Amino acid sequence: MPDVDVELMNVTKMFGDFVAVENVSLKIQDGEFFSLLGPSGCGKTTCLRLIAGFELPTRGQIKIRGEVMGETPAYKRPVNTVFQNYALFPHMSIFDNVAFGLEMKKVAKSDLKTRVMEALEMVRLPQLADRKPRQLSGGQQQRIALARALVNRPQVLLLDEPLSALDLKLRKAMQFELKELQRQVGITFIFVTHDQEEAITMSDRIAVMSDGLVQQVGEPIEIYERPLNRFVADFIGETNFIDGEVAECNASQTVLSLKNGIKAGGRAQVEVQPGQPATLAIRPEKISIQPAHAGTVDVTHIPAVVEEAIYIGTDTRYTVRVADAYDVVVRVQNAGDNLHANRLFKRHDPVLLTWATDSALVLTS
Repeated sequence: MPDVDVELMNVTKMFGDFVAVENVSLKIQDGEFFSLLGPSGCGKTTCLRLIAGFELPTRGQIKIRGEVMGETPAYKRPVNTVFQNYALFPHMSIFDNVAFGLEMKKVAKSDLKTRVMEALEMVRLPQLADRKPRQLSGGQQQRIALARALVNRPQVLLLDEPLSALDLKLRKAMQFELKELQRQVGITFIFVTHDQEEAITMSDRIAVMSDGLVQQVGEPIEIYERPLNRFVADFIGETNFIDGEVAECNASQTVLSLKNGIKAGGRAQVEVQPGQPATLAIRPEKISIQPAHAGTVDVTHIPAVVEEAIYIGTDTRYTVRVADAYDVVVRVQNAGDNLHANRLFKRHDPVLLTWATDSALVLTS
């Protein structure tokens, strides 16, 4: 059995003159929870529909379990799809909703009942078999939609933003339930979402998309800690961007010249040259804040002035001004000595910002 379940090879999809997906190549592994992440209109749902067979590529190929799909229609592909609106039949019982696909395949009644109840057990709702969809909560309907897809024993399950209709608390609970269910059934899940937290929480790997292009593919920690470009850094979590020019670079760090003679150091993602425009990208939680008299000003101790300090429970969120030109957000956890220290920093206080060189990335795109 191949290790790669789904492969997109240089896939492009056009609708008239509009390029929805451009030259996308992906390899999705057997048993992987893989997410397509990006803003509305980035091409992620189009990719899912291409895999499902609801759309056909303008150029390129799609393979499932090593077999080229070509123009294979959706109903003949070894995949099932869970839609955003669940698409349950309102006039049918939950049992009949889950059994529908098996009936279309003319599965024997004795086997059908066993498989339906196994699927309902899998989503922990066997007691609702006789109810109608309108009698269920949003979370229960979502699980029934999963049971209906899984009962057909697909090789790949496609999920098109299935949690977006749920309220925040239920959505977070269902994230963990969905990941646990994927581990339990052991099949490949391909999940479409615009919610970065959702993707990071559940995924083994993520493909970040923008304007029909794949910007980066990697594990959640790689996407968050080592974004390849400004779009990925900006889309995943909160990031400070400080524009400057490369002053010097060596094996240990790259130093940028900022405005008003300030310099700051980080680690370059790609090869850079002195004089080249570049951007320092650093997460708010990677920055430490100290009193101005606590150290010497250098590329790892940047002078700044506090503009705002907001206590938000778990941490304090500072907005500080660097070189009278850049607003930088700093988040300091309210724990132990930090809680006492945070009370020292008020508006207009001079401070020093410090960070590990490896925590600040130098980006050129």
